[in-house]
Amino acid sequence: MPRLSGVIAAAATPLRDDLSIDHAKLVAHCRWLLGDGGCDAVNLLGTTGEATSFSIEQRLAAMRAVAESGLPMHRFMVGTGASALADAVRLTAEAKALGFAGALLLPPFYYKGIDDESLAAYVDAVIERTGAEGLYLYHIPQSTGVPWPIEVVATLAERHPGTLAGLKDSSGDIAYSTDLAKRVPGIAVFPSSEATLGLAKDRGFAGCISATTNITGPLARIAWHQAGTPAAEAAVAAAGAVRAALSTVTLVAAVKDTLAEIHGDPSWRRPHPPLRPLTEAERRTLGDALAKTEYPRLFGR
Repeated sequence: MPRLSGVIAAAATPLRDDLSIDHAKLVAHCRWLLGDGGCDAVNLLGTTGEATSFSIEQRLAAMRAVAESGLPMHRFMVGTGASALADAVRLTAEAKALGFAGALLLPPFYYKGIDDESLAAYVDAVIERTGAEGLYLYHIPQSTGVPWPIEVVATLAERHPGTLAGLKDSSGDIAYSTDLAKRVPGIAVFPSSEATLGLAKDRGFAGCISATTNITGPLARIAWHQAGTPAAEAAVAAAGAVRAALSTVTLVAAVKDTLAEIHGDPSWRRPHPPLRPLTEAERRTLGDALAKTEYPRLFGR
Protein backbone atom coordinates (compact mmCIF):
# COMPACT_ATOMS: atom_id res chain seq x y z
CA MET A 1 0.00 0.00 0.00
CA PRO A 2 1.61 3.32 -1.09
CA ARG A 3 2.02 5.93 1.64
CA LEU A 4 0.66 9.40 1.06
CA SER A 5 2.79 12.50 1.61
CA GLY A 6 3.19 16.12 0.63
CA VAL A 7 0.46 18.65 -0.08
CA ILE A 8 -2.96 17.07 0.32
CA ALA A 9 -6.14 19.02 -0.33
CA ALA A 10 -9.17 18.37 1.86
CA ALA A 11 -11.40 18.64 -1.19
CA ALA A 12 -14.63 20.61 -1.13
CA THR A 13 -17.75 18.86 -2.48
CA PRO A 14 -19.91 20.48 -5.20
CA LEU A 15 -23.68 20.15 -4.83
CA ARG A 16 -26.65 20.23 -7.16
CA ASP A 17 -29.80 22.26 -6.47
CA ASP A 18 -31.34 19.31 -4.63
CA LEU A 19 -28.25 19.07 -2.34
CA SER A 20 -27.05 15.83 -3.93
CA ILE A 21 -23.37 15.53 -4.77
CA ASP A 22 -22.46 16.58 -8.31
CA HIS A 23 -20.17 13.68 -9.23
CA ALA A 24 -18.98 15.13 -12.52
CA LYS A 25 -17.91 18.41 -10.92
CA LEU A 26 -16.30 16.56 -8.01
CA VAL A 27 -14.21 14.43 -10.37
CA ALA A 28 -13.24 17.50 -12.41
CA HIS A 29 -12.21 19.37 -9.27
CA CYS A 30 -10.10 16.46 -8.02
CA ARG A 31 -8.40 16.25 -11.41
CA TRP A 32 -7.69 19.99 -11.27
CA LEU A 33 -6.31 19.72 -7.72
CA LEU A 34 -3.83 17.07 -8.86
CA GLY A 35 -2.79 19.18 -11.84
CA ASP A 36 -2.92 22.97 -11.94
CA GLY A 37 -4.18 22.99 -8.34
CA GLY A 38 -0.70 22.00 -7.19
CA CYS A 39 -1.56 19.11 -4.85
CA ASP A 40 0.21 15.80 -4.40
CA ALA A 41 -2.93 14.04 -3.22
CA VAL A 42 -6.58 14.53 -2.30
CA ASN A 43 -8.50 13.85 0.90
CA LEU A 44 -12.03 13.18 -0.30
CA LEU A 45 -15.09 13.60 1.94
CA GLY A 46 -13.52 15.07 5.03
CA THR A 47 -14.71 18.03 7.09
CA THR A 48 -14.24 20.49 4.23
CA GLY A 49 -16.00 17.96 2.01
CA GLU A 50 -18.97 18.03 4.45
CA ALA A 51 -18.94 14.23 4.70
CA THR A 52 -21.02 13.90 7.85
CA SER A 53 -23.82 15.91 6.20
CA PHE A 54 -24.33 13.11 3.66
CA SER A 55 -25.91 9.70 4.00
CA ILE A 56 -23.75 6.58 3.80
CA GLU A 57 -25.22 5.84 0.35
CA GLN A 58 -24.36 9.35 -0.89
CA ARG A 59 -20.79 8.98 0.37
CA LEU A 60 -20.41 5.56 -1.23
CA ALA A 61 -21.73 6.86 -4.54
CA ALA A 62 -19.22 9.73 -4.53
CA MET A 63 -16.39 7.33 -3.69
CA ARG A 64 -17.36 5.08 -6.59
CA ALA A 65 -17.63 8.00 -9.00
CA VAL A 66 -14.06 9.06 -8.20
CA ALA A 67 -12.74 5.49 -8.29
CA GLU A 68 -14.34 4.87 -11.70
CA SER A 69 -13.10 8.17 -13.19
CA GLY A 70 -9.60 7.04 -14.12
CA LEU A 71 -8.01 9.29 -11.51
CA PRO A 72 -4.92 7.82 -9.78
CA MET A 73 -6.32 6.20 -6.67
CA HIS A 74 -2.85 5.89 -5.11
CA ARG A 75 -3.12 9.67 -4.62
CA PHE A 76 -6.43 9.61 -2.71
CA MET A 77 -7.55 9.08 0.86
CA VAL A 78 -11.20 9.23 1.83
CA GLY A 79 -13.03 9.99 5.06
CA THR A 80 -14.74 6.87 6.40
CA GLY A 81 -15.60 7.96 9.93
CA ALA A 82 -19.14 7.63 11.22
CA SER A 83 -20.86 7.52 14.57
CA ALA A 84 -22.06 3.93 14.07
CA LEU A 85 -19.41 1.23 13.90
CA ALA A 86 -21.27 -0.61 11.14
CA ASP A 87 -21.27 2.53 8.96
CA ALA A 88 -17.56 3.14 9.53
CA VAL A 89 -16.87 -0.50 8.68
CA ARG A 90 -18.92 -0.32 5.49
CA LEU A 91 -17.22 2.87 4.30
CA THR A 92 -13.74 1.65 5.21
CA ALA A 93 -14.26 -1.71 3.50
CA GLU A 94 -15.47 0.04 0.36
CA ALA A 95 -12.47 2.39 0.41
CA LYS A 96 -10.19 -0.65 0.35
CA ALA A 97 -12.21 -2.38 -2.38
CA LEU A 98 -12.15 0.73 -4.58
CA GLY A 99 -8.38 1.15 -4.26
CA PHE A 100 -8.13 4.30 -2.16
CA ALA A 101 -4.63 4.67 -0.73
CA GLY A 102 -6.00 5.61 2.67
CA ALA A 103 -9.12 5.67 4.82
CA LEU A 104 -9.38 8.58 7.26
CA LEU A 105 -11.20 7.50 10.41
CA LEU A 106 -12.89 9.80 12.91
CA PRO A 107 -13.24 8.56 16.48
CA PRO A 108 -16.72 7.38 17.54
CA PHE A 109 -17.92 10.91 18.18
CA TYR A 110 -21.32 10.75 19.87
CA TYR A 111 -20.35 9.50 23.32
CA LYS A 112 -17.82 11.62 25.16
CA GLY A 113 -15.29 10.67 27.82
CA ILE A 114 -14.40 7.38 26.13
CA ASP A 115 -11.48 5.67 27.87
CA ASP A 116 -8.28 4.89 26.00
CA GLU A 117 -8.76 1.14 25.73
CA SER A 118 -12.30 1.55 24.39
CA LEU A 119 -11.04 3.93 21.71
CA ALA A 120 -8.33 1.48 20.73
CA ALA A 121 -10.83 -1.40 20.71
CA TYR A 122 -13.05 0.58 18.31
CA VAL A 123 -10.19 0.84 15.81
CA ASP A 124 -9.33 -2.82 16.39
CA ALA A 125 -12.90 -3.69 15.40
CA VAL A 126 -12.78 -1.59 12.22
CA ILE A 127 -9.50 -3.20 11.16
CA GLU A 128 -10.61 -6.74 12.02
CA ARG A 129 -13.90 -6.38 10.13
CA THR A 130 -12.44 -4.76 7.02
CA GLY A 131 -8.86 -5.97 6.67
CA ALA A 132 -8.10 -2.27 6.28
CA GLU A 133 -4.78 -1.17 4.87
CA GLY A 134 -3.59 2.42 4.99
CA LEU A 135 -5.74 3.53 7.91
CA TYR A 136 -5.32 7.13 9.08
CA LEU A 137 -6.82 8.56 12.25
CA TYR A 138 -8.55 11.95 12.15
CA HIS A 139 -7.87 14.15 15.18
CA ILE A 140 -10.30 17.07 15.26
CA PRO A 141 -11.45 17.28 18.89
CA GLN A 142 -13.00 20.75 18.50
CA SER A 143 -15.64 19.09 16.27
CA THR A 144 -15.87 15.55 17.60
CA GLY A 145 -15.35 16.20 21.31
CA VAL A 146 -13.28 12.99 21.27
CA PRO A 147 -9.50 13.29 20.80
CA TRP A 148 -7.03 10.62 19.73
CA PRO A 149 -4.65 10.62 22.72
CA ILE A 150 -1.04 10.00 21.74
CA GLU A 151 -0.98 6.96 24.03
CA VAL A 152 -3.87 5.43 22.05
CA VAL A 153 -2.16 6.14 18.74
CA ALA A 154 1.04 4.53 20.02
CA THR A 155 -0.89 1.46 21.18
CA LEU A 156 -2.61 1.11 17.80
CA ALA A 157 0.67 1.53 15.92
CA GLU A 158 2.12 -1.31 17.99
CA ARG A 159 -0.92 -3.55 17.52
CA HIS A 160 -1.31 -2.87 13.81
CA PRO A 161 2.13 -2.18 12.29
CA GLY A 162 1.86 -1.35 8.63
CA THR A 163 -1.92 -0.93 8.85
CA LEU A 164 -2.06 2.24 10.95
CA ALA A 165 -0.48 4.56 8.41
CA GLY A 166 -0.86 7.97 10.00
CA LEU A 167 -2.92 10.73 11.54
CA LYS A 168 -4.39 14.00 10.35
CA ASP A 169 -4.19 16.62 13.08
CA SER A 170 -6.80 19.34 12.62
CA SER A 171 -6.64 20.48 16.23
CA GLY A 172 -4.35 23.42 15.41
CA ASP A 173 -2.08 22.31 18.25
CA ILE A 174 1.38 22.10 16.69
CA ALA A 175 2.75 20.71 19.96
CA TYR A 176 0.47 17.68 19.60
CA SER A 177 1.67 17.01 16.04
CA THR A 178 5.29 17.48 17.04
CA ASP A 179 5.02 15.17 20.05
CA LEU A 180 3.15 12.54 18.05
CA ALA A 181 5.75 12.47 15.26
CA LYS A 182 8.49 12.09 17.87
CA ARG A 183 6.80 9.42 19.99
CA VAL A 184 5.26 7.36 17.15
CA PRO A 185 7.84 7.72 14.36
CA GLY A 186 6.47 4.88 12.25
CA ILE A 187 3.36 6.76 11.16
CA ALA A 188 2.78 9.78 8.90
CA VAL A 189 1.69 12.91 10.76
CA PHE A 190 -0.17 15.58 8.79
CA PRO A 191 -0.95 18.93 10.43
CA SER A 192 -3.79 20.87 8.83
CA SER A 193 -2.07 24.12 7.89
CA GLU A 194 0.32 25.09 5.12
CA ALA A 195 2.20 27.14 7.70
CA THR A 196 3.65 23.89 9.08
CA LEU A 197 5.32 22.96 5.79
CA GLY A 198 8.35 25.03 6.72
CA LEU A 199 8.69 22.94 9.89
CA ALA A 200 7.96 19.58 8.31
CA LYS A 201 11.46 18.19 7.86
CA ASP A 202 12.72 19.27 11.27
CA ARG A 203 9.66 17.90 13.06
CA GLY A 204 9.09 14.77 11.02
CA PHE A 205 5.78 15.73 9.41
CA ALA A 206 4.72 13.95 6.22
CA GLY A 207 3.20 17.10 4.70
CA CYS A 208 -0.15 18.75 5.40
CA ILE A 209 -3.81 18.02 4.77
CA SER A 210 -5.59 21.34 4.53
CA ALA A 211 -8.92 22.85 3.54
CA THR A 212 -7.19 25.90 2.15
CA THR A 213 -4.93 23.96 -0.23
CA ASN A 214 -8.02 23.86 -2.44
CA ILE A 215 -6.83 27.42 -3.12
CA THR A 216 -3.18 27.61 -2.02
CA GLY A 217 -1.98 24.38 -3.66
CA PRO A 218 0.42 26.06 -6.14
CA LEU A 219 2.11 27.89 -3.26
CA ALA A 220 2.10 24.88 -0.96
CA ARG A 221 3.72 22.80 -3.71
CA ILE A 222 6.69 25.17 -3.73
CA ALA A 223 6.83 25.17 0.07
CA TRP A 224 6.97 21.37 0.20
CA HIS A 225 9.01 20.44 -2.87
CA GLN A 226 11.57 23.24 -2.54
CA ALA A 227 11.87 23.06 1.25
CA GLY A 228 14.88 24.86 2.69
CA THR A 229 15.10 27.43 -0.08
CA PRO A 230 14.19 31.13 -0.04
CA ALA A 231 11.44 30.35 -2.55
CA ALA A 232 9.89 27.84 -0.15
CA GLU A 233 10.06 30.28 2.74
CA ALA A 234 8.30 32.94 0.66
CA ALA A 235 5.69 30.41 -0.47
CA VAL A 236 4.90 29.41 3.12
CA ALA A 237 4.35 33.05 4.00
CA ALA A 238 2.21 33.66 0.92
CA ALA A 239 0.09 30.56 1.51
CA GLY A 240 -0.36 31.57 5.14
CA ALA A 241 -1.64 34.98 4.07
CA VAL A 242 -4.22 33.41 1.74
CA ARG A 243 -5.27 31.02 4.50
CA ALA A 244 -5.69 33.94 6.91
CA ALA A 245 -7.82 35.77 4.34
CA LEU A 246 -10.07 32.73 3.86
CA SER A 247 -10.40 32.49 7.64
CA THR A 248 -11.89 35.99 7.95
CA VAL A 249 -15.28 34.34 7.32
CA THR A 250 -16.66 30.81 7.78
CA LEU A 251 -13.98 28.56 6.31
CA VAL A 252 -15.92 25.91 4.37
CA ALA A 253 -18.17 28.54 2.81
CA ALA A 254 -15.11 30.70 2.06
CA VAL A 255 -13.36 27.85 0.26
CA LYS A 256 -16.45 27.04 -1.79
CA ASP A 257 -17.08 30.69 -2.63
CA THR A 258 -13.50 31.09 -3.82
CA LEU A 259 -13.71 27.89 -5.88
CA ALA A 260 -16.82 29.36 -7.54
CA GLU A 261 -14.61 32.21 -8.74
CA ILE A 262 -11.73 29.96 -9.81
CA HIS A 263 -13.96 27.50 -11.69
CA GLY A 264 -16.33 30.17 -13.00
CA ASP A 265 -19.30 28.27 -11.60
CA PRO A 266 -21.64 29.90 -9.03
CA SER A 267 -23.08 26.53 -8.00
CA TRP A 268 -19.86 25.89 -6.08
CA ARG A 269 -21.08 28.40 -3.48
CA ARG A 270 -23.74 25.98 -2.27
CA PRO A 271 -22.92 24.19 1.02
CA HIS A 272 -25.06 21.51 2.61
CA PRO A 273 -27.27 22.52 5.56
CA PRO A 274 -26.67 23.25 8.37
CA LEU A 275 -23.89 25.27 6.71
CA ARG A 276 -24.94 28.29 4.65
CA PRO A 277 -23.40 30.34 1.84
CA LEU A 278 -21.63 33.59 2.59
CA THR A 279 -23.73 36.72 2.76
CA GLU A 280 -22.94 39.54 0.36
CA ALA A 281 -21.24 41.42 3.18
CA GLU A 282 -19.12 38.37 4.00
CA ARG A 283 -18.22 37.97 0.33
CA ARG A 284 -17.00 41.57 0.24
CA THR A 285 -14.96 40.97 3.40
CA LEU A 286 -13.43 37.86 1.87
CA GLY A 287 -12.76 39.52 -1.48
CA ASP A 288 -11.04 42.48 0.15
CA ALA A 289 -8.87 40.17 2.25
CA LEU A 290 -7.89 37.95 -0.70
CA ALA A 291 -7.06 41.00 -2.83
CA LYS A 292 -4.18 41.77 -0.45
CA THR A 293 -2.60 38.35 -0.97
CA GLU A 294 -1.03 36.35 -3.80
CA TYR A 295 -4.45 34.96 -4.73
CA PRO A 296 -5.13 37.42 -7.60
CA ARG A 297 -1.75 36.64 -9.20
CA LEU A 298 -2.23 32.87 -8.82
CA PHE A 299 -5.58 32.79 -10.59
CA GLY A 300 -5.52 35.88 -12.79
CA ARG A 301 -8.05 37.77 -10.70
